[in-house]
Amino acid sequence: MTMSYAQSRPSTLRQVPASGERRIELRIIFMGTPQFAVPALVALVEAGHEVVAVYTQPPRPGGRRGKELTPSPVHKEAEVRGIEVRHPVSLKGAEEQAAFAALEADVAIVAAYGLLLPQAILDAPRKGCLNIHASILPRWRGAAPIQRAILAGDPTTGVTIMQMEAGLDTGPMLATLRTTIDAKTAGELTDELADKGAQLMVGTLRELDNHRPVTQPEDGVTYARKIEKAEARLDFTADADQVERQVRAFQPAPGAFFELEGERYKVLSAQVVEGSGNPGAVLDDALTIACASGAIRVMRIQRAGKPAMDTADLLRGRPVPAGTVIA
Repeated sequence: MTMSYAQSRPSTLRQVPASGERRIELRIIFMGTPQFAVPALVALVEAGHEVVAVYTQPPRPGGRRGKELTPSPVHKEAEVRGIEVRHPVSLKGAEEQAAFAALEADVAIVAAYGLLLPQAILDAPRKGCLNIHASILPRWRGAAPIQRAILAGDPTTGVTIMQMEAGLDTGPMLATLRTTIDAKTAGELTDELADKGAQLMVGTLRELDNHRPVTQPEDGVTYARKIEKAEARLDFTADADQVERQVRAFQPAPGAFFELEGERYKVLSAQVVEGSGNPGAVLDDALTIACASGAIRVMRIQRAGKPAMDTADLLRGRPVPAGTVIA
């Protein structure tokens, strides 16, 4: 790899005593967009690092009727903390790359940023770019590692701190932390891994010079492709365990759903129960639905345009009798 000017300049690391211990402060560029990345930004600032700029995705249409441009969660957090925010639509241009290098950062920290980083960006910080990835690599490289882990029925997942390179989540690993998935939804697991990843990154930076990068193994590589909205339609021809995983994997977004009489219902939580019948058949008056093997009972639901509610409350006003077939 060719060394850039930014890599060859003198170190800007500062050793600052705190509570009798040595503390390393770094000049950091932070790159992230969704709520998952916010705890890392907060943790880095509170650890005493100098976040010289935040890169995030441009504001998107949102708000009332989708007309107002809404800044990302990371954008909002950075503004509250008085940190410069940049949101280029691309990092491929020479001018944008020069502006990035001019920040003279020690390291860039990346968490669900949303743009691929060209080599010139990867090379600019003196210590490169580190990524917080929500899986134990090399399993579930790519865009949706949390949802894919739940859908696959993985018993555990975690966070990897990785030195970034040109490949998709292929770089050497600096640290990992595992957690059990249990019955967590994607939303719950995202919040947990965001917090764990933030603290793991702070600890990794504290001992950065002592971490020896570990090459990812060649065995066990899987890819977490982006979630398509069509995947959220519940497939009752699958086993009940898989249908229940669909519910958890797509909660809170895009939301697992079925359609009944032309109306869409989001299933917010469900339990696997005993029962048998033709897939999609309602088995009782509690909205228990037969699957290829076993059944699920819908516990919480949201009718289109209505607030979320317990299924029992829905059924009092909109009964779904046994024998109804849900496609």
